[in-house]
This record gives sequence, C-alpha cells and structure tokens, in this order.
Amino acid sequence: MEKTQYQRLVGKLIYLSHTRPDIAYAVSVVSQFMHDPRERHLQTVNRIIQYLKASPGKGLLLKKGENLFMKIYIDADYAGSIVDRRSTTI
Repeated sequence: MEKTQYQRLVGKLIYLSHTRPDIAYAVSVVSQFMHDPRERHLQTVNRIIQYLKASPGKGLLLKKGENLFMKIYIDADYAGSIVDRRSTTI
C-alpha cells in the first residue's frame, strides 16, 4: 500500500471534517495510523469516502462574510425516568 496516498486521503478527510462533523470521529481514528497504515486502514478510509458519496448535501454550509451561528434541535427529556432519574432521548 502506498503510504503517501493514505496520508493524502486522510489529510483531505481531516479538512472536510470541519464542515462534516458526522465523520469527525471516524477520521480522527484513521488519522492515528498516518505513519504506519495497513490495508484495513485504507479500507476504512474508502468506506468513509463511500459514505460521503452516498450522503451529499449533509454538513455545515459556511458562507464568507456572514455571521456564524448555529441552531441545534434536540429531543431530550432531562431526568425524565421515574426509576433512576436519568435523561432519556427519543
């Protein structure tokens, strides 16, 4: 396997993960093997790329010159469990 090819791909994925937080964890895991990648690491990178191809349009759109703010919606019930008073998500 070509080490420089792996490093190039992972570097591009790191750059892309700034606007695609859904891949951030997977990219951080594969970036740990930049100096000694194996075939299974390249297969994982290819699976991340397949996921990106299958889900276009997802991610954050950052426009130049606009104020940056985020709206986040979550469906959570804080301390909603009567038994153990833990939070539950739906």
